[in-house]
Amino acid sequence: MKADKYAVNGSKKIDIRKLPTDSKADKADKEEILQKYEENKRILAELQDKYYADAHEGLIVVFQALDASGKDSAIKNVFSGINPQGVRIHSYKAPTSEELAHDYLWRIHQNIPRRGEIVVFNRSHYEDLITVQVENIKPHYHMSERVIGESDKKFFEKRYEQVNNFEQYLYENSYRVVKIFLHITKEEQTEQLLERIELPEKNWKFRSDDLKVRDKFDAYLDCFNEVINKTSTKQSPWYVLPGDQRWYTRYLITEILIDALKASDPQYPELPDEEKAKLDECREILKADLEKKDEVKEEKSEEPKKKKKSKK
Repeated sequence: MKADKYAVNGSKKIDIRKLPTDSKADKADKEEILQKYEENKRILAELQDKYYADAHEGLIVVFQALDASGKDSAIKNVFSGINPQGVRIHSYKAPTSEELAHDYLWRIHQNIPRRGEIVVFNRSHYEDLITVQVENIKPHYHMSERVIGESDKKFFEKRYEQVNNFEQYLYENSYRVVKIFLHITKEEQTEQLLERIELPEKNWKFRSDDLKVRDKFDAYLDCFNEVINKTSTKQSPWYVLPGDQRWYTRYLITEILIDALKASDPQYPELPDEEKAKLDECREILKADLEKKDEVKEEKSEEPKKKKKSKK
């Protein structure tokens, strides 16, 4: 079962409130999906090895969601079998004073990967379109009046355009941007927050302010709906994935990643002709070295063992 049905590419407007938050609509069999998930992780590891060696494209995977939607665990689980040499995870927190002194895409651009690498953004530049709106942060920006003096509607319409241009710029410079929204119900969020309170090992994840954000669940969902509709493009689509059942969400994520890597058609680089011509010579040198070592081992094994001197 592919994740294409959850893709939003800007061709039509969607209402995320009407989209599924679990696997019921797909009639997914959990045992079957878990088997496919493990197989997908194996395929993903093989593709990523080629992708890293090929180094012609870079992949940026954006994770956004409401609090307690399982972003951290999804990233940890899905990317657990991939060579860490070719993957970086970057979590965006509240901007520092240094970051606030620059444009909002400044800190994002610093973490764009090298071609051949995958970077995973746990939250991203979309916080500057979503959290800034819902929490009404714009009036507190240290910016000129000609910018923050604009109406909120005009200000954020410009940001949507800026983000679309930025992602198009990345695409035109041999990068792909895949954006994933983990779609959960308020009930699921409540259960996850309760678990953070009740399990001592998860207490560190909980903040009392989480309840204030939870009270704005509908406002955040409305904002996500607008942002996803305004920033979905053919080259940089959003995927609105059902998030209530994490085993199913993780499987769908692997499907998305496999499709993204396959679209790049990664191939192992071929050796230059002059290096190919030296392969036979180098092979003989290495084989001769191994044979010499084997001969030395045989000679040592055939030597008579010296009798130990008696201590008497």
